Amino acid sequence: MAKGNEDSAKGSWKKQVDDIKKIFEFKEILGTGAFSEVVLAQERATGKMYAVKCIPKKALRGKESSIENEIAVLRKIKHENIVALEDIYESPNHLYLIMQLVSGGELFDRIVEKGFYTEKDASALIKQVLDAVNYLHSLGIVHRDLKPENLLYFNPHDESKIMISDFGLSKMEGAANDIMSTACGTPGYVAPEVLAQKPYSKAVDCWSIGVISYILLCGYPPFYDENDSKLFEQILKAEYEFDSPYWDDISDSAKDFISNLMQKDPEKRFTCDEALRHPWIAGDTALCKNIHESVSRQMKKNFAKAKWRQAFNATAVIRHMKRLQLGSSLGSSMDTTPHRTGNQAPMPIKSQSIDVSSINHKDYTPRRISNTGATEKRCTRPSTVTTIITGSK
Repeated sequence: MAKGNEDSAKGSWKKQVDDIKKIFEFKEILGTGAFSEVVLAQERATGKMYAVKCIPKKALRGKESSIENEIAVLRKIKHENIVALEDIYESPNHLYLIMQLVSGGELFDRIVEKGFYTEKDASALIKQVLDAVNYLHSLGIVHRDLKPENLLYFNPHDESKIMISDFGLSKMEGAANDIMSTACGTPGYVAPEVLAQKPYSKAVDCWSIGVISYILLCGYPPFYDENDSKLFEQILKAEYEFDSPYWDDISDSAKDFISNLMQKDPEKRFTCDEALRHPWIAGDTALCKNIHESVSRQMKKNFAKAKWRQAFNATAVIRHMKRLQLGSSLGSSMDTTPHRTGNQAPMPIKSQSIDVSSINHKDYTPRRISNTGATEKRCTRPSTVTTIITGSK
């Protein structure tokens, strides 16, 4: 392909528009990020609702390759468990990503709200995540930031499917010499090889799924320390336990499944395909005993920010949807951070950059959630849910 045609094709995913509000009626701001805001919007021609990510071009200066990478990844993806990019518009001053609208809220919020929750439920959830990530890996895409906040329910119904969101750190595997080495992700969910700043592969996503599976069965994270350096040391050594009494009623099959995903050596770690064949996912070894009381209690202690997440879901989206009487079309986008109001707990920063090779715990003021259960070993959520980025790939 001639260079001129290449450039033309590269820009073909943008639809030029002078005023986006001639096409969409903007409702309310769903959330704001460091460089963008997400707005609930209704397409004037069809009445369909979307989440529109509005990015000022001036905020993109020097970061053009990052947004182009995210768009390239999103345009390649079509899977029932992944939030879709529907369209892209460009005005003189903004770039607009028209995203599929989902409304079921975050994974942990839904679990806490349930009255009954079992290993079987956790297994079904993880199977959906594995299916989606296996699909990504088959396309050569590595998500690199899998975490509970990026797992959303499609709608508020009980049997709603899980959707993976936020591809801001995703990477397409390229030529052999294009080796991923950027230390990026979220502390607590990143694989040891990422923190070690070694070249890594799609196996980092499988580690993250292992961490999420662990939390789904006990309500607290496998790695925690208020001192980030010590937290990273735990991860680098792959030091975690199935603590009593929280894991006493969990099956050996579940523990084996997690242990195979959270292997320190990425060469020995389960791939998504191998994980999908494990008896805990593909067989009948996941127990049906109700573990809701224990898991939800720990989740409420260790993931307390769900309170403002719920408020975020309930206000901007649902109010407008009810007003429009769209019922089953309820939706919201959760890839950004809403404003803090009232007496809510301090919100974790989502995408502040940290050089993991020079972590100094004196530089951090941990956000701590008090715990009155003095006899319980795990008492707070990891102090950061900060995205860490170093390097260039």
